[in-house]
Amino acid sequence: MEKGQHDLFADYPDLVDVDTLCKMLGGINKKLAYHLLASGIIYSIRIGRAYRIPKSSVIEYVFGEGTPRMS
Repeated sequence: MEKGQHDLFADYPDLVDVDTLCKMLGGINKKLAYHLLASGIIYSIRIGRAYRIPKSSVIEYVFGEGTPRMS
């Protein structure tokens, strides 16, 4: 990950929830966010029924890095 990429979401915590993910991706709707998470396009961790998304996974998605991982 390049330095500029790391600074992209500097104001966000290392783990974000679905609402924050939607904001980070320019205001996408929750249906699309849940699709990206459930399909493994964006790596996430399930804690009970809640998704937690590492900020690094969002950055990888935005820049098209890495390979999809199943959650």
